[in-house]
Amino acid sequence: MTISTQSFAYVADLVRRETSMLYDPGKEYLVEARLLPLAREAGHGDVDAYIASLRTDVVQRRRAIDALTINETSWFRDNAPYQVFTDELLPPILSARAHTRRISVWSAACSSGQEIYSIAMLLHEHLPPGWTTDLLATDVSTAMLDRVEKGRYSQVEMNRGMPAPRLVRWFSRVGAEWEVSADLRAQVRTRHLNLAAPFPFGLAPTGGFDVIFLRNVLIYFDLETKRDILRRVRDLVAPDGVLILGSSESSLDLDQQWTREAIGRVQVHRPVGARATAYTPPALQGA
Repeated sequence: MTISTQSFAYVADLVRRETSMLYDPGKEYLVEARLLPLAREAGHGDVDAYIASLRTDVVQRRRAIDALTINETSWFRDNAPYQVFTDELLPPILSARAHTRRISVWSAACSSGQEIYSIAMLLHEHLPPGWTTDLLATDVSTAMLDRVEKGRYSQVEMNRGMPAPRLVRWFSRVGAEWEVSADLRAQVRTRHLNLAAPFPFGLAPTGGFDVIFLRNVLIYFDLETKRDILRRVRDLVAPDGVLILGSSESSLDLDQQWTREAIGRVQVHRPVGARATAYTPPALQGA
């Protein structure tokens, strides 16, 4: 390990101030691994020299923060939440939104976009004809949002969970990368967002989001920040909407405005006082 205690402390404080994410002692190896490529690219002999430059170099400081933002993701990650989304959550949403024929989904902390594009594929496969979507992808990293907008992924990234039939259906080869179809890219809008900061006005559609995916990100915040995020997310979900957290995350003991509901091995969270919308089969709608 070559990163000094002082350099690590500076980086941990920088990331906490800018994103509220925690880099506790013991994560020195991770900081060094993520910043070493940037240090070499910038012509510095080691990570310490690069970190010293961040005090005055605004551009490199932004690049370092992007590199240190947690970006672990894959296609249809963990699968079970996506199965619950299509099999259990989507039918009652379709019934409740039959008058607007529109569904809205927010992928918070979207990273490089595999989650929001996985959702877009599922909706294309399961929505009846004539329905529209409002799919929002947000992240604190501008570099990640740029990747979402470009929709290009390496072969290694495609190998992480992308089924062959969907690869053929939704992607085309561009050089050494795979590019998401223009149709799917057109359905996704991106927005820069720090979850730990106040949400901008107009983030949610009128009536709130039907489903919010906030997976595997709360674990990187301290307790008070977690509570604050959940309180503000509560204001953006539809009264009959749902919040899906990561498998190791829960709103339990964090915010009393959420109730938990187990669907198989997936915990979904609903605003207090809300009930799951009863599903009316299409043949009975309007009867």
